[in-house]
Amino acid sequence: MAFFYLQPMERQPHLSNNLVKIRPLAAGDFEDLYAAANDPLIWEQHPVKRYKREVFEGFFKSSLETGGALVILDAKTNEIIGSSRFNLIPNVDKAIEIGWSFLMRKYWGGVYNKSFKHLMMEHAFQYWTHVLYYVDRDNLRSKVAMMKLGAKLLEGVEYQKFKKPNKDHFIFLLTSK
Repeated sequence: MAFFYLQPMERQPHLSNNLVKIRPLAAGDFEDLYAAANDPLIWEQHPVKRYKREVFEGFFKSSLETGGALVILDAKTNEIIGSSRFNLIPNVDKAIEIGWSFLMRKYWGGVYNKSFKHLMMEHAFQYWTHVLYYVDRDNLRSKVAMMKLGAKLLEGVEYQKFKKPNKDHFIFLLTSK
């Protein structure tokens, strides 16, 4: 499987459609993003319980440091409803990860998740031919969401090529058309 890098990518773009707006995460977004994340049910299938303020503080700080973190807003209300990020993958210089994503529960059910991920993929595919998603093995909700997007579950040699050290994720691949 060949991966082709096209040109430098803006990892914190401003994107929008009729449902969501996506913009770079800023230090001043902490309280609004924490309000969106402060729900134990969002994190029940995640290994890290980010609804706890002290845990979320670390997540927020590391998100800012990545240079690829984004907030997701409801296009009608401008309320922050979640976040995601474009992440460069260690030791893989020709693929981009979309991940670390969450939405408030009232936005679950497919349409908002699909909406923001399609915006991010459209942006990524201007620069990369492939997008990877890493999903914790206990997170069946995200696994189902990846299948709904038409992502290919990597196995065998393909899986080993993109496996993160000391991690055991499902790895999903989407390819530009």
